[in-house]
Amino acid sequence: MAVDTNVIRDEELLDKLVTARERILSEIRKTIIGQDEVVEQVLISLFVGGHSIITGVPGLAKTLLVRTIANVLDLSFKRIQFTPDLMPADITGTEIIEEDRSTGRRALQFIRGPVFANIILADEINRTPPKTQSALLEAMQEGSVTVQGTTYPLPRPFFVLATQNPIEMEGTYPLPEAQLDRFMFNVRIGYLPEEEEVAVVKMTTSPQEIEFERLMPADEILAFQKLVRKVPAADSVTRYAVRLVGASRPTADAAPDYIKRWITWGGSLRASQFLILGGKARAILHGRYNVSCEDVRALALPVLRHRILLNFQAESEKVDSDQVIKRLIESVPEPKSGLD
Repeated sequence: MAVDTNVIRDEELLDKLVTARERILSEIRKTIIGQDEVVEQVLISLFVGGHSIITGVPGLAKTLLVRTIANVLDLSFKRIQFTPDLMPADITGTEIIEEDRSTGRRALQFIRGPVFANIILADEINRTPPKTQSALLEAMQEGSVTVQGTTYPLPRPFFVLATQNPIEMEGTYPLPEAQLDRFMFNVRIGYLPEEEEVAVVKMTTSPQEIEFERLMPADEILAFQKLVRKVPAADSVTRYAVRLVGASRPTADAAPDYIKRWITWGGSLRASQFLILGGKARAILHGRYNVSCEDVRALALPVLRHRILLNFQAESEKVDSDQVIKRLIESVPEPKSGLD
């Protein structure tokens, strides 16, 4: 009987990723204490090939987290501080005139901007005008940038982590819903429990000489991204994801009354896609080669919270998107396999 070498290779990759998960988390914990759920969501979006927004107040190690992940995964990293005067060329790069000293001839030379890296930290993305925001969002969508009619491919994998500060909105340019929809996750990072905060204070106020073991180069991550898409998802699980997202839309017949009362706009088709793709990556990271409804539920918050647009009624009743999503999870039943 012939042996399928592709199946053997996939099984080897699966075993390697499961093993690497614990090693990656161990390395990240050298600088990041707690926030295990945040770290897992960032890794899931990376292994799917998506982009994420991290929302949190200043001082919660958002930048350190991204830099640490880039170091552990042996990926190039660039940080772009978004400010009101940042121009698109400051992100993508620009052409300059260079002279050949031997011939005296002049020619345009493209100088690559900071977007040419595997992991980009778009720090406080909502502090720059829409024209500059769109330069990065185009790179996210196309995987390339175009300058003066010439297209330059970006390195792969290409992964954007954008941060937003939820407490200072004056002088900002919030991303429109259509642009937010391009981000796979909106990851919320909060304050640590007391014991973990004590551990952070002790670690950061003592001498540190931290060296990371680089565990995973770019070519392996690309192989894992292909592997994730091969993970099977039962029709019942896919239908559950679609129904969960569909129930968030106030125009849908099956939408609960509280959705019609509180929501102006619900989850898009991308939400359903990212629930299944993210569920596949989560299943592999937990040593399984099949997606469950529990994987979908575990990722519902980061996938849906930036895709649900609350109306004035919800704001007046002090209802936030996380409360709505948790209620949706409780009210949308799992389809019965093969019967529903």
